[in-house]
Amino acid sequence: MAAQALAAVVAIAVLAQSAAAAAPPPAKGPVTYVFGDSMSDVGNNNYFPLSLAKSNYPWYGIDYPNGVATGRFTNGRTIGDYMADKFGVPSPPPFLSLSMVDDDVLGGVNFASGGAGILNETGVYFVQYFSFDQQISCFEMVKKAMIAKIGKEAAERLYGLGARKVVFNSLPPLGCIPSQRVHSGNGKCLDHVNGYAVEFNAAAKKLLDGMNAKLPGARMALADCYSVVMELIVHPEKHGFTTAHTSCCNVDTTVGGLCLPNSRPCSDRKAFVFWDAYHTSDAANRVIADLLWDAMPSAGSGGAATTPLAASPAPSPSRAP
Repeated sequence: MAAQALAAVVAIAVLAQSAAAAAPPPAKGPVTYVFGDSMSDVGNNNYFPLSLAKSNYPWYGIDYPNGVATGRFTNGRTIGDYMADKFGVPSPPPFLSLSMVDDDVLGGVNFASGGAGILNETGVYFVQYFSFDQQISCFEMVKKAMIAKIGKEAAERLYGLGARKVVFNSLPPLGCIPSQRVHSGNGKCLDHVNGYAVEFNAAAKKLLDGMNAKLPGARMALADCYSVVMELIVHPEKHGFTTAHTSCCNVDTTVGGLCLPNSRPCSDRKAFVFWDAYHTSDAANRVIADLLWDAMPSAGSGGAATTPLAASPAPSPSRAP
């Protein structure tokens, strides 16, 4: 799924104590609204009875608190979960778990859905999922709920306090994920697929730079997931991993590449960069979040158009092992 998917977008709205005096107690720190695909989904697809893009079964969640399969497409937590920790706030819950009359909508929401993509038809073969357009429509519902709770004036003050900060995660080196390596004939990365990701990321950076120039007060940053994930693939030992060319879970890429209940996971899950044929492991997600955090402008500062990693020239397709 991640190979066809939308790079996750995290909108960071910084709330101040004075922003909503008449509202319920505000969040202590940034509030995040997450849009994306299976790399960021925290359980929205669980609520779609016909969805073929689900991970609410073992062995998913084996390293999540209490070993619960929450609908996250990894053995533990997502990159977004770890980023929320760094902001000092809870990871936002899935949109479909909330009621629009709940105060919880003020504390951040995750709209991500496994199978989503830039184009609405990207995940059509998963039957039920939130397309990107649908995720935006859901955000509009949340916005209306917020206005109903705190009032239009307070909502406008939130906008003035920083609800225009957006972090757009670039595509990773998709040619190096296990589902693509099996098509190379020699287990190597597919350079032409990495090339597509590089072209996409360059276009995304150009778009964000243009939006920063046109929109008053906008601070839209490109987080360079491509370079960060490639770093783990090329130098796994440097970050505590032993294996980056295949997945921890023994999956069948001919039937979807997910870690099914009858699959066999590896004995040392912390040693693998990838959990299944598409998604990074809990251990890798922690390291990726650390590296992205170190490169990201402060959520409360003026920020920059791109992270320091993304400000460097776009990497060439790598011939990583």
